[in-house]
Amino acid sequence: SLQKRTLEMQTQEVENKLISKDVKPTAMRILVMKYFQSTTSARTLRQLEDHFDGSDMSTLYRTLKTFVDHNILHTIDDGTGIMKYAKCVEGCVCAPQDLHYHFHCLNCNETICLTEQSIPSVQLPQRFTMTEANMVVKGHCSNCSN
Repeated sequence: SLQKRTLEMQTQEVENKLISKDVKPTAMRILVMKYFQSTTSARTLRQLEDHFDGSDMSTLYRTLKTFVDHNILHTIDDGTGIMKYAKCVEGCVCAPQDLHYHFHCLNCNETICLTEQSIPSVQLPQRFTMTEANMVVKGHCSNCSN
């Protein structure tokens, strides 16, 4: 059927994406990758556990860590105290020039990437090195502003 062929094509695309990032495409990694492709906002480990009910928590955590290490996902500290994960844009190597803003809704707690605007480079004093930058804009999303 067309639906089955479409699903197989999606799985093959996900496998190819993982392989291109030097990640072995296991069943769980493929499922997690599809989950992140189907969502526009950042997700927590707890949300993944709820979605993949009955899955091993350490397997999910290791999958997230592998995806972050291979620039498939990036982490977001949006000030809630709970680490969130979101898809990296195509070509992202998580270098300073790839850093972008995030928007965190104070009402529904959703966090989204604002990849259209890069974080401006910061001139640091001599012998200072940046390891990370975190820019979170807080307010109310379009769903909560009405």
